[in-house]
Amino acid sequence: MTLSSAPQNPVLELRGISKAFTGVQALNGVSLNLYPGEVHTLMGQNGAGKSTLIKVLTGVYAPDHGQIVLAGQAIQPQSTLDAQNHGISTVYQEVNLCPNLSVAENIFIGRYPRKFGRIDWADMTKQATELLERMQIRIDVTLPLASYPLAIQQMVAISRSLLVSAKVLILDEPTSSLDEKEVDLLFSVLRGLREQGMAILFVTHFLDQTYAISDRITVMRNGEREGEYLAADLSRVDLVNKMVGAVVATEAAGTATRADAAAAAGQAKADGSRFQSFLRAVGLSRKGALQPMDLEIRQGELLGLAGLLGSGRTEAARLLFGADKADSGTITIEGKERSLSTPRDAIAAGIGFCSEDRKHEGAILELSVRENLILALQARMGIMRAIPLKRQQQLAEEYVKALGIKTASIETPIGSLSGGNQQKVLLARWLVTDPKLLILDEPTRGIDVRAKQEIMDYVSALCKKGMSILFISSELPEVLRVSDRIVVMRDRKTGGEYPRGALDETTVLHVIAAGDQHA
Repeated sequence: MTLSSAPQNPVLELRGISKAFTGVQALNGVSLNLYPGEVHTLMGQNGAGKSTLIKVLTGVYAPDHGQIVLAGQAIQPQSTLDAQNHGISTVYQEVNLCPNLSVAENIFIGRYPRKFGRIDWADMTKQATELLERMQIRIDVTLPLASYPLAIQQMVAISRSLLVSAKVLILDEPTSSLDEKEVDLLFSVLRGLREQGMAILFVTHFLDQTYAISDRITVMRNGEREGEYLAADLSRVDLVNKMVGAVVATEAAGTATRADAAAAAGQAKADGSRFQSFLRAVGLSRKGALQPMDLEIRQGELLGLAGLLGSGRTEAARLLFGADKADSGTITIEGKERSLSTPRDAIAAGIGFCSEDRKHEGAILELSVRENLILALQARMGIMRAIPLKRQQQLAEEYVKALGIKTASIETPIGSLSGGNQQKVLLARWLVTDPKLLILDEPTRGIDVRAKQEIMDYVSALCKKGMSILFISSELPEVLRVSDRIVVMRDRKTGGEYPRGALDETTVLHVIAAGDQHA
């Protein structure tokens, strides 16, 4: 695509960047142009290569091939500090500052102004105040950073970039923990920096925010650059299509979506007579994670949550399991209001949760298959009621056979199993607790096709026996295939509820991109 409005000289060029790790080609010939006075947004699904590209640009990784050109000169940043010295400054989702120090101290860390060999506190306070005022932020810079909300802390991090005269500002998922007012504040600051000629690279998952702030969009998919576009020329539907690799007939898809949406309400009413309500959440929300949402999960039903990464699917699941605490809303289980403040509360209510983060929140790689399998059951029983070893062995052998887990022994460390077999062990961990509701967050990510089919066949059989399943997956065809009902999420809120058959791979993308004026 020709970008006719592009300035002549980009301040930053990435030319054919490639980076491989053991067995994985993370980046393959990626190019990107960043112009002064523009906000350039980097979009892509999980695993698209965005994070790796940022790490190459900021000196965390050295590229295997390709070139980084800044202001016409080739550079090879060796570290984040080296990149910063070149004029490339980065603000991450998690603010990497010192909350116990004052705002002024955080801005000037390592660069304290001095007078007669001592820190000039008065001058530092004056300069810090002036830097923040350039961004229309007026606060007491002598107070500890921790006394201010996350949005202000991010402004402090950005102000450090102004201090070192950065040419390029990279913001990596800066809005993931912000509410709407805080996002508006951040965007106001970014617009001001853009007007001052700053080149800004913005990484996000949120469609609304992308179109609120972006001049230009680069889409990445599977480690490659899909394309670079002017935001004004790229509709939301086309953006979603390019991110997921779908080919959609826009006009027909839009018509189908409207027709199916009209029929969904009647079908949902019919489905309600087949399934009794097990769990109902009303107004469930968490600041910076999920806008108020209503959700019903019915007994013996497989409810699919569809949406792009960052849409709020995992955040909703964690609130239902008590892994995160909701700011508002109520949860009713089998007609009785319950407080799910901790995972233990959820387990006691008959809820199990297979996390998407198998490595950090699921499998304990050093422990055996048996030990991993009985963890949830032991947690429910309490540390004072240890499960006898013979019973542990019996349960492990039973579920290894039932789920077809390929392992030399139940005493084999789970870390030596394939990803698919690890996932089966984690599924078995919750099945032994005999849950009434099982939340599966990306249960088939990163495993082979046969293991995926085996897991989903088993899950479908559980539903037929009366278990409720909340199924989350980025693979839209899989969600459409197995779900009795689908709730589509976008930008931390629900975008619609549909019975089986009301959506297909085309129309679900239009629901995800709802509100698009070009579709």
